[in-house]
Amino acid sequence: MANPTKHPKKRDWFTRFLDFVEWLGNLLPHPVTLFALFALGVILISGLAEFLNWQVPDPRPEGSAGRSPDGKIQAISLLNGDGLRMIVENLVSNFTGFAPLGVVLVALLGVGVAEHSGLIRAIIRGIVLSAASVKPIEFNKKEGALRLVKRFIEILLVPLQPKILVTVAVVFTGIVSNTASELGYVVLVPLGAVVFLSMGRHPIAGLAAAFAGVSGGYSANLLLGTIDPLLAGLTQEAANLIAPDYTVHAAVNYYFMFVSVFLITIVGTWVTIKIVEPKLGPYDPSIALEDISDEKTLEPLSKLEKKGLLFAGLAFAMVIGVIALGVIPENGILRNPETGEVLHSPFLRGIVTFIFIVFIIPGFTYGYVTGVMKSDRDVIEGMAKAMSTLGLYIVIVFFASQFVAFFGWTNLGQIVAVSGAMFLENIGLTGPLVFIGFIMVSGFVNLMLGSASAQWAVTAPIFVPMLMLIGYSPEVIQAAYRIGDSVTNLVTPMMSYFGLILAFANKYDKNLGIGTIISTMLPYSLFFFIGWVILFYVWVFGLGLPVGVGSATYFTP
Repeated sequence: MANPTKHPKKRDWFTRFLDFVEWLGNLLPHPVTLFALFALGVILISGLAEFLNWQVPDPRPEGSAGRSPDGKIQAISLLNGDGLRMIVENLVSNFTGFAPLGVVLVALLGVGVAEHSGLIRAIIRGIVLSAASVKPIEFNKKEGALRLVKRFIEILLVPLQPKILVTVAVVFTGIVSNTASELGYVVLVPLGAVVFLSMGRHPIAGLAAAFAGVSGGYSANLLLGTIDPLLAGLTQEAANLIAPDYTVHAAVNYYFMFVSVFLITIVGTWVTIKIVEPKLGPYDPSIALEDISDEKTLEPLSKLEKKGLLFAGLAFAMVIGVIALGVIPENGILRNPETGEVLHSPFLRGIVTFIFIVFIIPGFTYGYVTGVMKSDRDVIEGMAKAMSTLGLYIVIVFFASQFVAFFGWTNLGQIVAVSGAMFLENIGLTGPLVFIGFIMVSGFVNLMLGSASAQWAVTAPIFVPMLMLIGYSPEVIQAAYRIGDSVTNLVTPMMSYFGLILAFANKYDKNLGIGTIISTMLPYSLFFFIGWVILFYVWVFGLGLPVGVGSATYFTP
């Protein structure tokens, strides 16, 4: 008699939920198609809205700019002659005038030079390999009392345990690498696996720690990166639906995101050592897809590279010094020429210019010292290479800009925002607790729409005006969004680099699948969410600190 057929292992509720999310995400069209459909949908809905006379009370005070004479916000149709003429005449200006486009292009020009010269790669290697080279403390019973005191102080000041330091370095460097866009995914994630393997630790744990820093800590950083002006531009476009003159600059979340680097580093390190590594257990090289017996870490920095880093550091210090001379003195040329304040000054309005300068000068300095860059042609090549990676982004922006413009012209954004704000007031949910729901919604949407810019372009015109109308500033709303957008990056197959992460992981475990990656990264996602939400409430509502430079917490409609 034939052996009975073995039934497949029963799938638990969480596995089925992940399958549902993946299935739902796969149903979504490409972001370009999605925005094209959204823009078309706005046109069609506007015609219906005007026919049905959709309107809400105008919350703006009498006499304020943009307030309608009758105190009502009414839907305006684009499905008529006037609307179609407006679309035809403004199609190009909608695209070229889209706030995030120019700032991202300019910022990435500088980052491209630093990346092409090898500066950013050298910094990443230096941090990780320096931590890996630390030797554990071994006490010698014959040491004198003073020597023991010295060693005791060293232990108190720095936890000089290679296991901890290397994990800290991998997670921390992953967060910082976000300044250079995709470099963390391409360079640091596989490097994390290699470094852990070389120390006798599970390579998937190293890969997970790096992935957690790069993707889970996506919004946090010590320096402003390309994501900051991109999101600020989208936030400003959305805020202008309620306050036409409201401006949002790239540094409005800088303080909060700077502190978040250390939170994510600590939490990511703890999760790696206490949860992920014990779960993975000892590594068996026989499950590797290929022979990894001779795999080594990246070579240490050469003398020339160290010299390049030294001169790049000096160049960075000089640039910061020059900028400080224009900001710190009361009569500094980068302050507001009328009021003398830093708020609403050329410095903040031109922050993208300084991002460009801060990357291009140290980047070229490093490249020149190491011989990678010898002339202006090499600088131009680095800029061109950076621009070549933005083809898809520019296509997405074209359609996203039309959707945002149409949403504003038709007043649908304001109608949805006012209706949503009235609903929140009616149910009494206008206090700080509203942000827990908002962060969770942002994280859920991110499971299906992995692009930060695409997601915020869709949701900002709804949530920014809505939460502004119940009294919160666009800067705080954007900070809350960035938490939700970051923490679920780790567990969604819709994230653009998820396939690459899976390919890296398969090198060390040929049987590893999507479910294993998600289950490995889920603890990071959960603890990042808990820690970040606590920090947000303590920072904003407990201590009353601004989330960024010149950022308010509350908004008065």
